[in-house]
Amino acid sequence: MARSFYHENPDHLVLETEVIDARPGRVLLARSPFYPGGGGQLPDRGTLRWRGGEVAVAGFEPAGGKVWHLLDDPAVEMAGPIEAAVDPDFRRMMSELHTGTHILNALVFRHFDGALVTGAQLGADGTARLDFDLPDADNDRLRALEPEINDLVRQDLAVRDDYVPLAEAHNTRGLIRSKSVTPPPTADGLIRIVDIAGLDRQACGGTHLASTGRSGPIRILKVDNKGRHNRRIRIGLAEAAP
Repeated sequence: MARSFYHENPDHLVLETEVIDARPGRVLLARSPFYPGGGGQLPDRGTLRWRGGEVAVAGFEPAGGKVWHLLDDPAVEMAGPIEAAVDPDFRRMMSELHTGTHILNALVFRHFDGALVTGAQLGADGTARLDFDLPDADNDRLRALEPEINDLVRQDLAVRDDYVPLAEAHNTRGLIRSKSVTPPPTADGLIRIVDIAGLDRQACGGTHLASTGRSGPIRILKVDNKGRHNRRIRIGLAEAAP
C-alpha cells in the first residue's frame, strides 16, 4: 500500500528529493512533502530550491497517478537534487482548521441524527465552512455547539489515521460523511480513515493536528440557511476570525 509522504510524515516539511521530469513551468519530483489540496482543503504553499536558485510552488496538477508541481516562474529550468520546503505556518493553519471541522462534523453527526456534509471549504483567512443536510435544524442549536467544540479541544484528544477496504468504508455507518465526495482509494483499494480518539472516525484525505489540544479556540462565526435543506456553519480560529 502506497501512502502519501505528507500522510506518513506530517511533520517533515523539508525534503531532499530529485526532479524526475520537467516541462516549462512544472516539475515531477521523486518524492514530495506537499499536500496538493482536495476535499475543500487548500493545497500547501512552499518553495523548491536547487543549485540554480529557488522558486515558489504555485499549485499542483495530478496526471496519470502523479502530481506535477506548478512553478511560479514558467521560465525556470531545474534538474537534479532539489530541496522541497513546505510553508510551515500555512500548513499548520490548514491542519488546525481541518481538525476543527472534524470536531464540528462529529458533533453535528451526533446531535442531529447523522446529518451528512454537502460541502466544505477551508479558507486562507483562517476560517472554514461546512454545509450540512439539515432541513429542519434550529440554527440556535447549531450556534450553541461552540462551547462543546472548545471543550473537546481542551481535552487534547489524539488524532490518528488508518486504512480500511473501500467496501468496508461504504458499509460502515459514519465512515463516509459527505453526500458527494469520497477520498480517493489507494492503488490496492483502501480508504484513509482519520480517528479522533473517542469522538470521531471518518474517511478523509487531508492534513490534521496530532491532537485536538494543539488547536487554539474555535469560534462559530455564522449559521446560514442555504436552500431548503442546507445549513452552512462558518467557523474561525480565534486568532484569525473577526
